[in-house]
Amino acid sequence: MINSPMKSSTIVIVGGGVIGLSTAYQLARRKAGRVVLLEKGAVGDGSSSRAAGITTGLLWSETGIRARKIGLDIFRQLSDELDGYTYHDEHGCLNLFSPDMWRGREPLLPQYDRIGIPYDVFGADEISRRWPALHPPEDVIGLFDPSGGYSEPSEYIPALAERSRQLGVEVREGEQVEQILVRGGRCAGVRTNGKTIEADVVISTVHVWSLALWAHLNLRLPMKSFVHQRYVSTPLPEPLSIPPVNANIFEGYVRPATGNRILLGTESMDRQEWKVDGTDFQMSKVAAPIDLRDRAVETVAPFLPALKDVGWESEHVGLLSFSCDGEPLLGPVKELPGLLVGASFHSGGFSYNTAVGLLLAEFVVDGKPRIDLSAFSPDRFESEEVDAFLSTTVSQSSAVPRRH
Repeated sequence: MINSPMKSSTIVIVGGGVIGLSTAYQLARRKAGRVVLLEKGAVGDGSSSRAAGITTGLLWSETGIRARKIGLDIFRQLSDELDGYTYHDEHGCLNLFSPDMWRGREPLLPQYDRIGIPYDVFGADEISRRWPALHPPEDVIGLFDPSGGYSEPSEYIPALAERSRQLGVEVREGEQVEQILVRGGRCAGVRTNGKTIEADVVISTVHVWSLALWAHLNLRLPMKSFVHQRYVSTPLPEPLSIPPVNANIFEGYVRPATGNRILLGTESMDRQEWKVDGTDFQMSKVAAPIDLRDRAVETVAPFLPALKDVGWESEHVGLLSFSCDGEPLLGPVKELPGLLVGASFHSGGFSYNTAVGLLLAEFVVDGKPRIDLSAFSPDRFESEEVDAFLSTTVSQSSAVPRRH
């Protein structure tokens, strides 16, 4: 645990996705010292560039809700600060539930009230009135987040990387970390491409590569990876005015995309977990079943009829990472002083990134974050629990259901 502020330091961040970039940005803003971000490919080359970018604060745990409240404010600030990036909150974010699903979410409304998270609950008629392009089932319940929205990863990632560089971050692309160094019982830096970088703090944000990277440290945390896919349409003939929708009832989501397009995401609930076999794994190896997009369109088109008439320009397939309790792994590792991790953000890594960057930076600079993160601590699991989880092979339907 980091218990006191650091006066002068070298901080190495392993992983150049949105979690790593956001952490580097926040550390640089706080003048935490020398900040080196290492990415084996190009920044955002993993799941970050394949993300939907949908954001909502209406989560299922107090820790998650408080973190997202912080993160939503930062998204809006970055929309003003970063060149070429816009946080699209003009329509909020809509979350859909069946009556059975709603019985699990409705008890959380008093917690949203207590923490100060705005929301509205809509029936099908109100959803159709507000957004005529949507045709929800009659019994659907909509949980609307007026502060939610979405980002385009293709705008956000380069803009955040450029701003981090301007603040002094050493962003090193094409530099793969081979080993996290331990000396005297604590993390002492990394070895990359045969070179050594000494560091006071190492922050691991490498997503599905985590277990492979940590293997030599004997650090095992309960993480599993699952295939996820999204598709972007050709431009629509008419403007589409809808919010991003977490359509839990359809096992997917839909949102507007740049150029009057539609982004459609779907899960492969019957597909077994994907086991990442090493730190050199490339996300481009992951593929989706050839007919999955058409099946997703058939499922979602009654809700969004505009899907019936579009062509499709691109497919983006990546991996999600779930812990055994569905919550992130975030914070210091007790047995390895000087090591912090930020990983396993279910399908919500992009949504979490702004808050996580701030909270990890506060661990380093202030000794503790502004909110209690014990529920996300990497140390919260018993070793028997970790071993049991990692020894099984499961399908995504067996993972804790979490969306954005």
